[in-house]
Amino acid sequence: MIVYHNSHDQAYRAPFGAVACGTTITLALDLLEAAPGYSCVLRYWRIAEGERLYPMTSSALPEGGFRFHCSIDAPKKPGLVWYQFQLTAPDGHVFFYCNNPDGLGGEGVLCPQQGKSYQVTVYHPAPVPEWYKRAVVYQIFPDRFARGKDYPQRFLDAQHPDDWVGAPRLLQTNWQDQPFYTRDSQNKVTHWGFFGGTLEGIREKLPYLRDLGISAIYLNPIFEAYSNHRYDTANYLKIDPILGDEEGFRQLASEARDMGIRLILDGVFSHTGADSIYFNRYGNYPDPGACQTESPYDSWYRFRSFPDDYESWWGVEDLPNVNELEPSYLKYILGPGESVIRHWIHCGASGWRLDVADELPDAFIAALRKALKEEDPDALLMGEVWEDASNKYSYDELRQYLLGYELDATMHYPFRTAMLDFFLGRADSQLVARKMMQLLENYPPENYYGALNLIGSHDRARALTLLGGASEQMTEAQMAEFRLSPEARRLAIARLHAAALLQFTAAGVPCIYYGDEAGMEGGSDPFNRGPFPWGREDKALTAYYKSLISLRKDHEAFISGSFQAMAPHPDIYGCLRKDEKEQLLVLVNRSQDSREISLPFLHGTTKLFGTGSIGMDRKHSNLYLPPLGTIVLQMDE
Repeated sequence: MIVYHNSHDQAYRAPFGAVACGTTITLALDLLEAAPGYSCVLRYWRIAEGERLYPMTSSALPEGGFRFHCSIDAPKKPGLVWYQFQLTAPDGHVFFYCNNPDGLGGEGVLCPQQGKSYQVTVYHPAPVPEWYKRAVVYQIFPDRFARGKDYPQRFLDAQHPDDWVGAPRLLQTNWQDQPFYTRDSQNKVTHWGFFGGTLEGIREKLPYLRDLGISAIYLNPIFEAYSNHRYDTANYLKIDPILGDEEGFRQLASEARDMGIRLILDGVFSHTGADSIYFNRYGNYPDPGACQTESPYDSWYRFRSFPDDYESWWGVEDLPNVNELEPSYLKYILGPGESVIRHWIHCGASGWRLDVADELPDAFIAALRKALKEEDPDALLMGEVWEDASNKYSYDELRQYLLGYELDATMHYPFRTAMLDFFLGRADSQLVARKMMQLLENYPPENYYGALNLIGSHDRARALTLLGGASEQMTEAQMAEFRLSPEARRLAIARLHAAALLQFTAAGVPCIYYGDEAGMEGGSDPFNRGPFPWGREDKALTAYYKSLISLRKDHEAFISGSFQAMAPHPDIYGCLRKDEKEQLLVLVNRSQDSREISLPFLHGTTKLFGTGSIGMDRKHSNLYLPPLGTIVLQMDE
């Protein structure tokens, strides 16, 4: 007896993937080489509603056997639903056809008892800003991108008096120095190193970004804070004086917009800095904060024992948690008028990225989205989510990020993980393809095409360093001394060429972490946050990234066309992109040996890009990929 269902095949599940509320879903299960007398029931359930059983109708298949099928209406309220099939044999034995144990969808397995169910995401349709879906994003760590003509005076003017309590700020005057931390015996930072990057420096480099092909900049935090990373916000309504001021931000936003470049800000709303106008733990600010009495911010925080014992982000005492749903906090962050969210949109920002979205209540994210879209319907709301955002649990709650009332997009860390696993030999192409198709199946289309496809970020070691074979498990001292050998660097660059091609041709929005296109290396924080190597760039690598951006922009199918992951060989992964005008096949070889595969005859094929080649006979197309080779083919239907 052969039992078959494939959630990626519309013959067995139509429509494919996530569905809008109220959509009719048709499901089918084939039973081959089996005697008559079997019956099948669809087991269908959602949280808080329990299980429903739907008898399935049987019809004979031309090649023998039976197809069981039924149609159901998706709920009118967004949420996740799950299904599997229950078969009963003529003798009364019961079997279950379930999702794979890894939950990756596609073809399932026959089980003697209930197993993992298939997921259907039911969502309320909500468009993602078109400018963003078409963008190439560039992530900037502001202290490390560029010094402007206002350096070093901004740093000198921003220094606090000698009696200021806190870790001193040190200016690393040599732009080519390596970042560092100094720590005490409790591993607490005792000196924050700054390189003096400014908003003016970013403004002066806008022509570089425009020429590269960038159309959006995601800025790590720019608001007043004591650290160089600025995730310890001191004042949401004030640019950090080391970086610039509000007038400078407005000028940056205006000139960037004139060049076709939007600005996305980093919002850190699950916690503030202890050294802030809101908490004021060290008394560095003149007005009372929550650590003093009669502060307007008292209700924002939770004290176990006032004033020294309080809830903080992951136990970091410099980052006290806030109560995001406290009415005065909500009003301050997203209320009418000049609240934080609205104020910076008025100043020229085009959207927000929410830091640690897992730490923010769904109600807060939904309220923030509502306020943001009231202010600018075309503004973007993106969240930091490291896993499949459609079924993410945090604090024992199933999150609702992608149901139509919260996030437009998420940072696509699963894409980064899949790429590194593939090129470093931790997963073959078939597993990568299954993971990419599972996400396509689980995400509403707008959210999948808005996923921020990244390989590098400020939270992880540099892509080149990892692709050259370095381990993220090295100690800080080991990372400080680590450099790729010339041979390892050549390997890393070849791997990055292939990975970046996949990044720019996959469904989603590609994001370059500043300096990756210039060949920057570096282990985990702080070494992944080095100064941009102006004058020392790997110009060949920069030119390669520029060609990828042009490739994406020149072919609409890479932006909005259908997506199908491809795995024709364990070492070869890619995708097929199609729209009404063209069909594009992208394949890369991760091996350091050449690979040759035979494909069905591809009529009218044109090579657009890459190092591979293709030959044809009457029946087949023979594709040759050199070591770490790539190819992009344009094919007639």
